Amino acid sequence: MKESTLTQFYHLGALECSSEVDSMDSALLLTLLLPVAVVSHVVNLPSKVLFKVGDRRELTCSILSCPETVKFVWTPLEDRPIFATVKPQDKESMLVFDSVMKNHENTILCKATCGKETKQAKTTIKVYSFPTNPVISGHDRLKLGEEATLTCEVSSIHPSEFLEVEWLYGDKVVYSDEGEPDRDAFSFSYTFTPSSEDDGKAITCRVSLNVDGIPSEEMTRETSVHMNVLSAPHNVKVSGVTAVPLGSSLNLTCEAEGKPKPAFTWTALKPDGQSVEMGKHQVLFVQDVSLSDAGTYQCDVSNDLGSQMASVSVVVQAPPMETLIVASPQTTLKEGDSVSIFCKSTGVPVTHVVLSRRVNGVDAELKSSKGAETSHTIPSVKLADSGTFVCEAFNEYGSQRTTLNLTVEAHLLEVALQPDTEDVLEKGSNLVLSCQASGCPQPEFSWKNLANNPILRQIKTDGFQSQLIFDLVELEDEGTYLCEVTCGSIMKSKQTNLKVFSFPTSPVVKNSGPSLVGEMMKLTCTVQEVFPANLFQILWMDGDRKMHSETGSFSSGTINLTSEYSYRVNTEDQDKRITCKVLLEMPAAQAVKTASTALSVHYPPRATRITVSPLMELKEGESMSISCLFDSFPVGRMVLSRVMDGVQTELMTSDGLETVFTIPSVKLDDTGIYICETSNMYGSQNDSVEITVKAPPRNTTVDIFPSTDVQEGQNITICCRSVSFPPPAVVLSKLDSEKNVYSLDGVFLLINLTPNDTGLYQINVTNDLGYETETFTINVIEKRVNPPLGWNDFLSLAICLGVASALLGVVVYVWRARKKGSYDLTKCNPSTV
Repeated sequence: MKESTLTQFYHLGALECSSEVDSMDSALLLTLLLPVAVVSHVVNLPSKVLFKVGDRRELTCSILSCPETVKFVWTPLEDRPIFATVKPQDKESMLVFDSVMKNHENTILCKATCGKETKQAKTTIKVYSFPTNPVISGHDRLKLGEEATLTCEVSSIHPSEFLEVEWLYGDKVVYSDEGEPDRDAFSFSYTFTPSSEDDGKAITCRVSLNVDGIPSEEMTRETSVHMNVLSAPHNVKVSGVTAVPLGSSLNLTCEAEGKPKPAFTWTALKPDGQSVEMGKHQVLFVQDVSLSDAGTYQCDVSNDLGSQMASVSVVVQAPPMETLIVASPQTTLKEGDSVSIFCKSTGVPVTHVVLSRRVNGVDAELKSSKGAETSHTIPSVKLADSGTFVCEAFNEYGSQRTTLNLTVEAHLLEVALQPDTEDVLEKGSNLVLSCQASGCPQPEFSWKNLANNPILRQIKTDGFQSQLIFDLVELEDEGTYLCEVTCGSIMKSKQTNLKVFSFPTSPVVKNSGPSLVGEMMKLTCTVQEVFPANLFQILWMDGDRKMHSETGSFSSGTINLTSEYSYRVNTEDQDKRITCKVLLEMPAAQAVKTASTALSVHYPPRATRITVSPLMELKEGESMSISCLFDSFPVGRMVLSRVMDGVQTELMTSDGLETVFTIPSVKLDDTGIYICETSNMYGSQNDSVEITVKAPPRNTTVDIFPSTDVQEGQNITICCRSVSFPPPAVVLSKLDSEKNVYSLDGVFLLINLTPNDTGLYQINVTNDLGYETETFTINVIEKRVNPPLGWNDFLSLAICLGVASALLGVVVYVWRARKKGSYDLTKCNPSTV
């Protein structure tokens, strides 16, 4: 048998191993095994294995019962390579994992072929990793009373979903948590509020990887740390004797808790607000205490986390030494002022104080009190209260006294009254007379009327001011008022004069009603309940022009003033406003009120005017608007009419100063004279305009008498009729001849016709606006025999007479047509031909 070699494969789907034997050995082995060929072989391979990441591990697949060299094939059943080295032997094959990694997890099939028989077995490879102990952080700087978070970190964990963590305080589990799949590292937090008892205590983070097959010593890892709880200084207190005799020593001790260890600073707080540092020790020692050492001593304790302080008051025991007597607000007062005299001793403790007043060299006690102070108040000082006051303090070590001189002076009273001289008020208005006193702490006020009339109005006094209130001023309130102020023995006064007027409403103006131009209109102005009437003036105003004025007469009470004024009106005074101005002139006041009325002036229609738009000469079919306007008051009635052939036809009526009549499309029949007539109750007026409508020839017809077919020598009458204006020119022409015949009336008489007159004829009817033509044929039959004079000769004479009559009719018709704005050629009467 040849020596097998170790072959390594990376990232392959299958691994093969085989051994070769020479043909002689194979034949011999086959001969030996033939009697047992029916024996079934067994593949030896563990069903599952558990490897630790980083270890070197081997996995063996074997068939030990095979008498010959076995061929092995390793196949992954999961979608990943095997990542291992194959080490083949005769009856076994070994997978070698030099350094186990997480990607070595797999399910692998081992196929073993012994001769013609192939057997297989599969195994599941599981991998775990739990290399290091957990790491705890955040435990070394915990703050007392502040919420803190401890962190436990573990890394390189696999499989992470089987990870469990527990926080233990002593033997008690205070928090637990679990891992999550597909994570390599974890950070587990525990939040709590540390107390002073936690300082120095141990806390443990225990982490377990609960995977079957892990050795028990590797399944759980834990780390314990001691907590360091820091705190700002607290529970600060000062101990020691705080009442010490003068000249002895002072010994104070400051105690506090805190971590890190706090520092101590002593400070003395002086009564004047200054502070003096006394040292940086826990114990304060002061030798030979003096009075200046009394006061407040403050111990400041601090470390990196904060500070706190405590203080005590130190009293130095000695006889009274700082006894004071003080007058408030001051020692020099005005008569009637209030004063408080304070007696107190502040230097050392005292048992009682006595406040006295020196009278004739003898101290008369005013007040005494146990303790360090007392006071005496005089609500209203008098001149007799001036003098010396004595304050004396006592304690077990002795006494001390001090004095105060109090001076009381008379007041300098001043009085002010508003309004101070004279005030003019309207009846019914409000008034407050305000009297103010200065220079006196407690003035006394009184009000008087110089006419000795009783004052029935409200009086309101408050401190240094007194008010006399008139809610509604009446005429009876007129007079002189006096305010008197008394301050002790001093009395001063001020007076003011009150004038009252009545002017409650604006004047009322009335007129006699509408007046015709040139008539007199009566105007009346009335103003009610005025006082004093002799100071009122009534002015009649036309704008800024004064027309008339009157002045009222004296009266003892309110009266109504009336003024009458007559005014001749004309048309320019329509809607003019005449104003009644009522003026009150008093020495200290002026009031004006006005009222006005509008004049109504009546007059008959005037300025009547009729206009035509766009022109008075129009073409048939054009639009025409006729405007009629006028001026009158009151507004009257307007009638628009048309006169044609002496007949007047009413077109429209309207109430107002203007109207418009529109014909959208004029006709020849609209020619005529248009009249606008306006009227009201005082008269009427009219205006007229003549309108002409023009049209080109139309509706032209031609009549031939007796016929278009006539005998030679006969006469023919041609009658042309047409509608137009101005009258047209009518021309008859034979189309094969240059000769033209004109007619004013449209009638042509052809006499003694010959065959040469046979042919096509044309009539042209023309005026300034256009023309129209008509054609016809005349046929003249040649006469064969000269007949004797018969009735035809008489007929010709009759026709001539008829034609003459027709011409006269045409002339009359044309004359009428010109008057009504159209022209229609006369009709020929066949009976006249």
